[in-house]
Amino acid sequence: MLRIITANLNGIRSAWNKGFSAWAAKQDAELICLQELKAQMSDLSEDMKVPEGFHAYYHCAVKKGYAGVGLWCRRKPDAVTEGIGDAEFDAEGRYLRADFANLSVISLYVPSGSSSPERQAAKFRFLELFYPRLVELLQSGREIVICADWNIAHQEIDLKNWKSNQKNSGFLPEERAWIGRVLKEAGWVDVYRRLHPEATDESYTWWSNRGQAWAKNVGWRLDYQLATPGLAASAVASSVYKEQRFSDHAPLSIDYEWS
Repeated sequence: MLRIITANLNGIRSAWNKGFSAWAAKQDAELICLQELKAQMSDLSEDMKVPEGFHAYYHCAVKKGYAGVGLWCRRKPDAVTEGIGDAEFDAEGRYLRADFANLSVISLYVPSGSSSPERQAAKFRFLELFYPRLVELLQSGREIVICADWNIAHQEIDLKNWKSNQKNSGFLPEERAWIGRVLKEAGWVDVYRRLHPEATDESYTWWSNRGQAWAKNVGWRLDYQLATPGLAASAVASSVYKEQRFSDHAPLSIDYEWS
């Protein structure tokens, strides 16, 4: 069994103080993909750099307290790749890939466009740049899973208040169409939706800190594992962990019958 977890931490140091590392150590996961570290390597404690039972790899943003991704691996990877070869987005620490034989696992943090029109424009630039990379990855012949905070809710069933969010970043028609193209044209599989095609508020992985979004479960499904068809077909179970709050996101775990 191959258990893979993806978690946006909204700051690794903050999540650590809320018990994330202790929880992660008990999950029997082979790989844990992290997004939004909000830290440089010099900010990390020794136990963050070498979490119990894992080999840890990080791609931090140049800007302090911003973005960044990580990968914790039970087994040492054959190779690790940082970045997508684009200066603008590699400086933001958004992509980290680990290869194991014919399997690749990627931790990805798609830009958010909610803070300003300029950041929404950057998000659209990233999506345009990254789509052909997704096509290349799928055509590589490798089995791949991309664990990401995509910062996009694909369908109406992926957020509570879809009607009032149609003009907001994360649920814009262009963003939703992009995810649709990734799935339908490029051929990636949304593993959670393959296992749970029905609408359910148990799918949400992010809640705004405004109002009482968490208390009322007014959430969005922003954290997906997109996989190649062969790997996706081996997925047998998934869960969103909500018993503890490490961040404004909740970890998504998926079990694959893969060795």
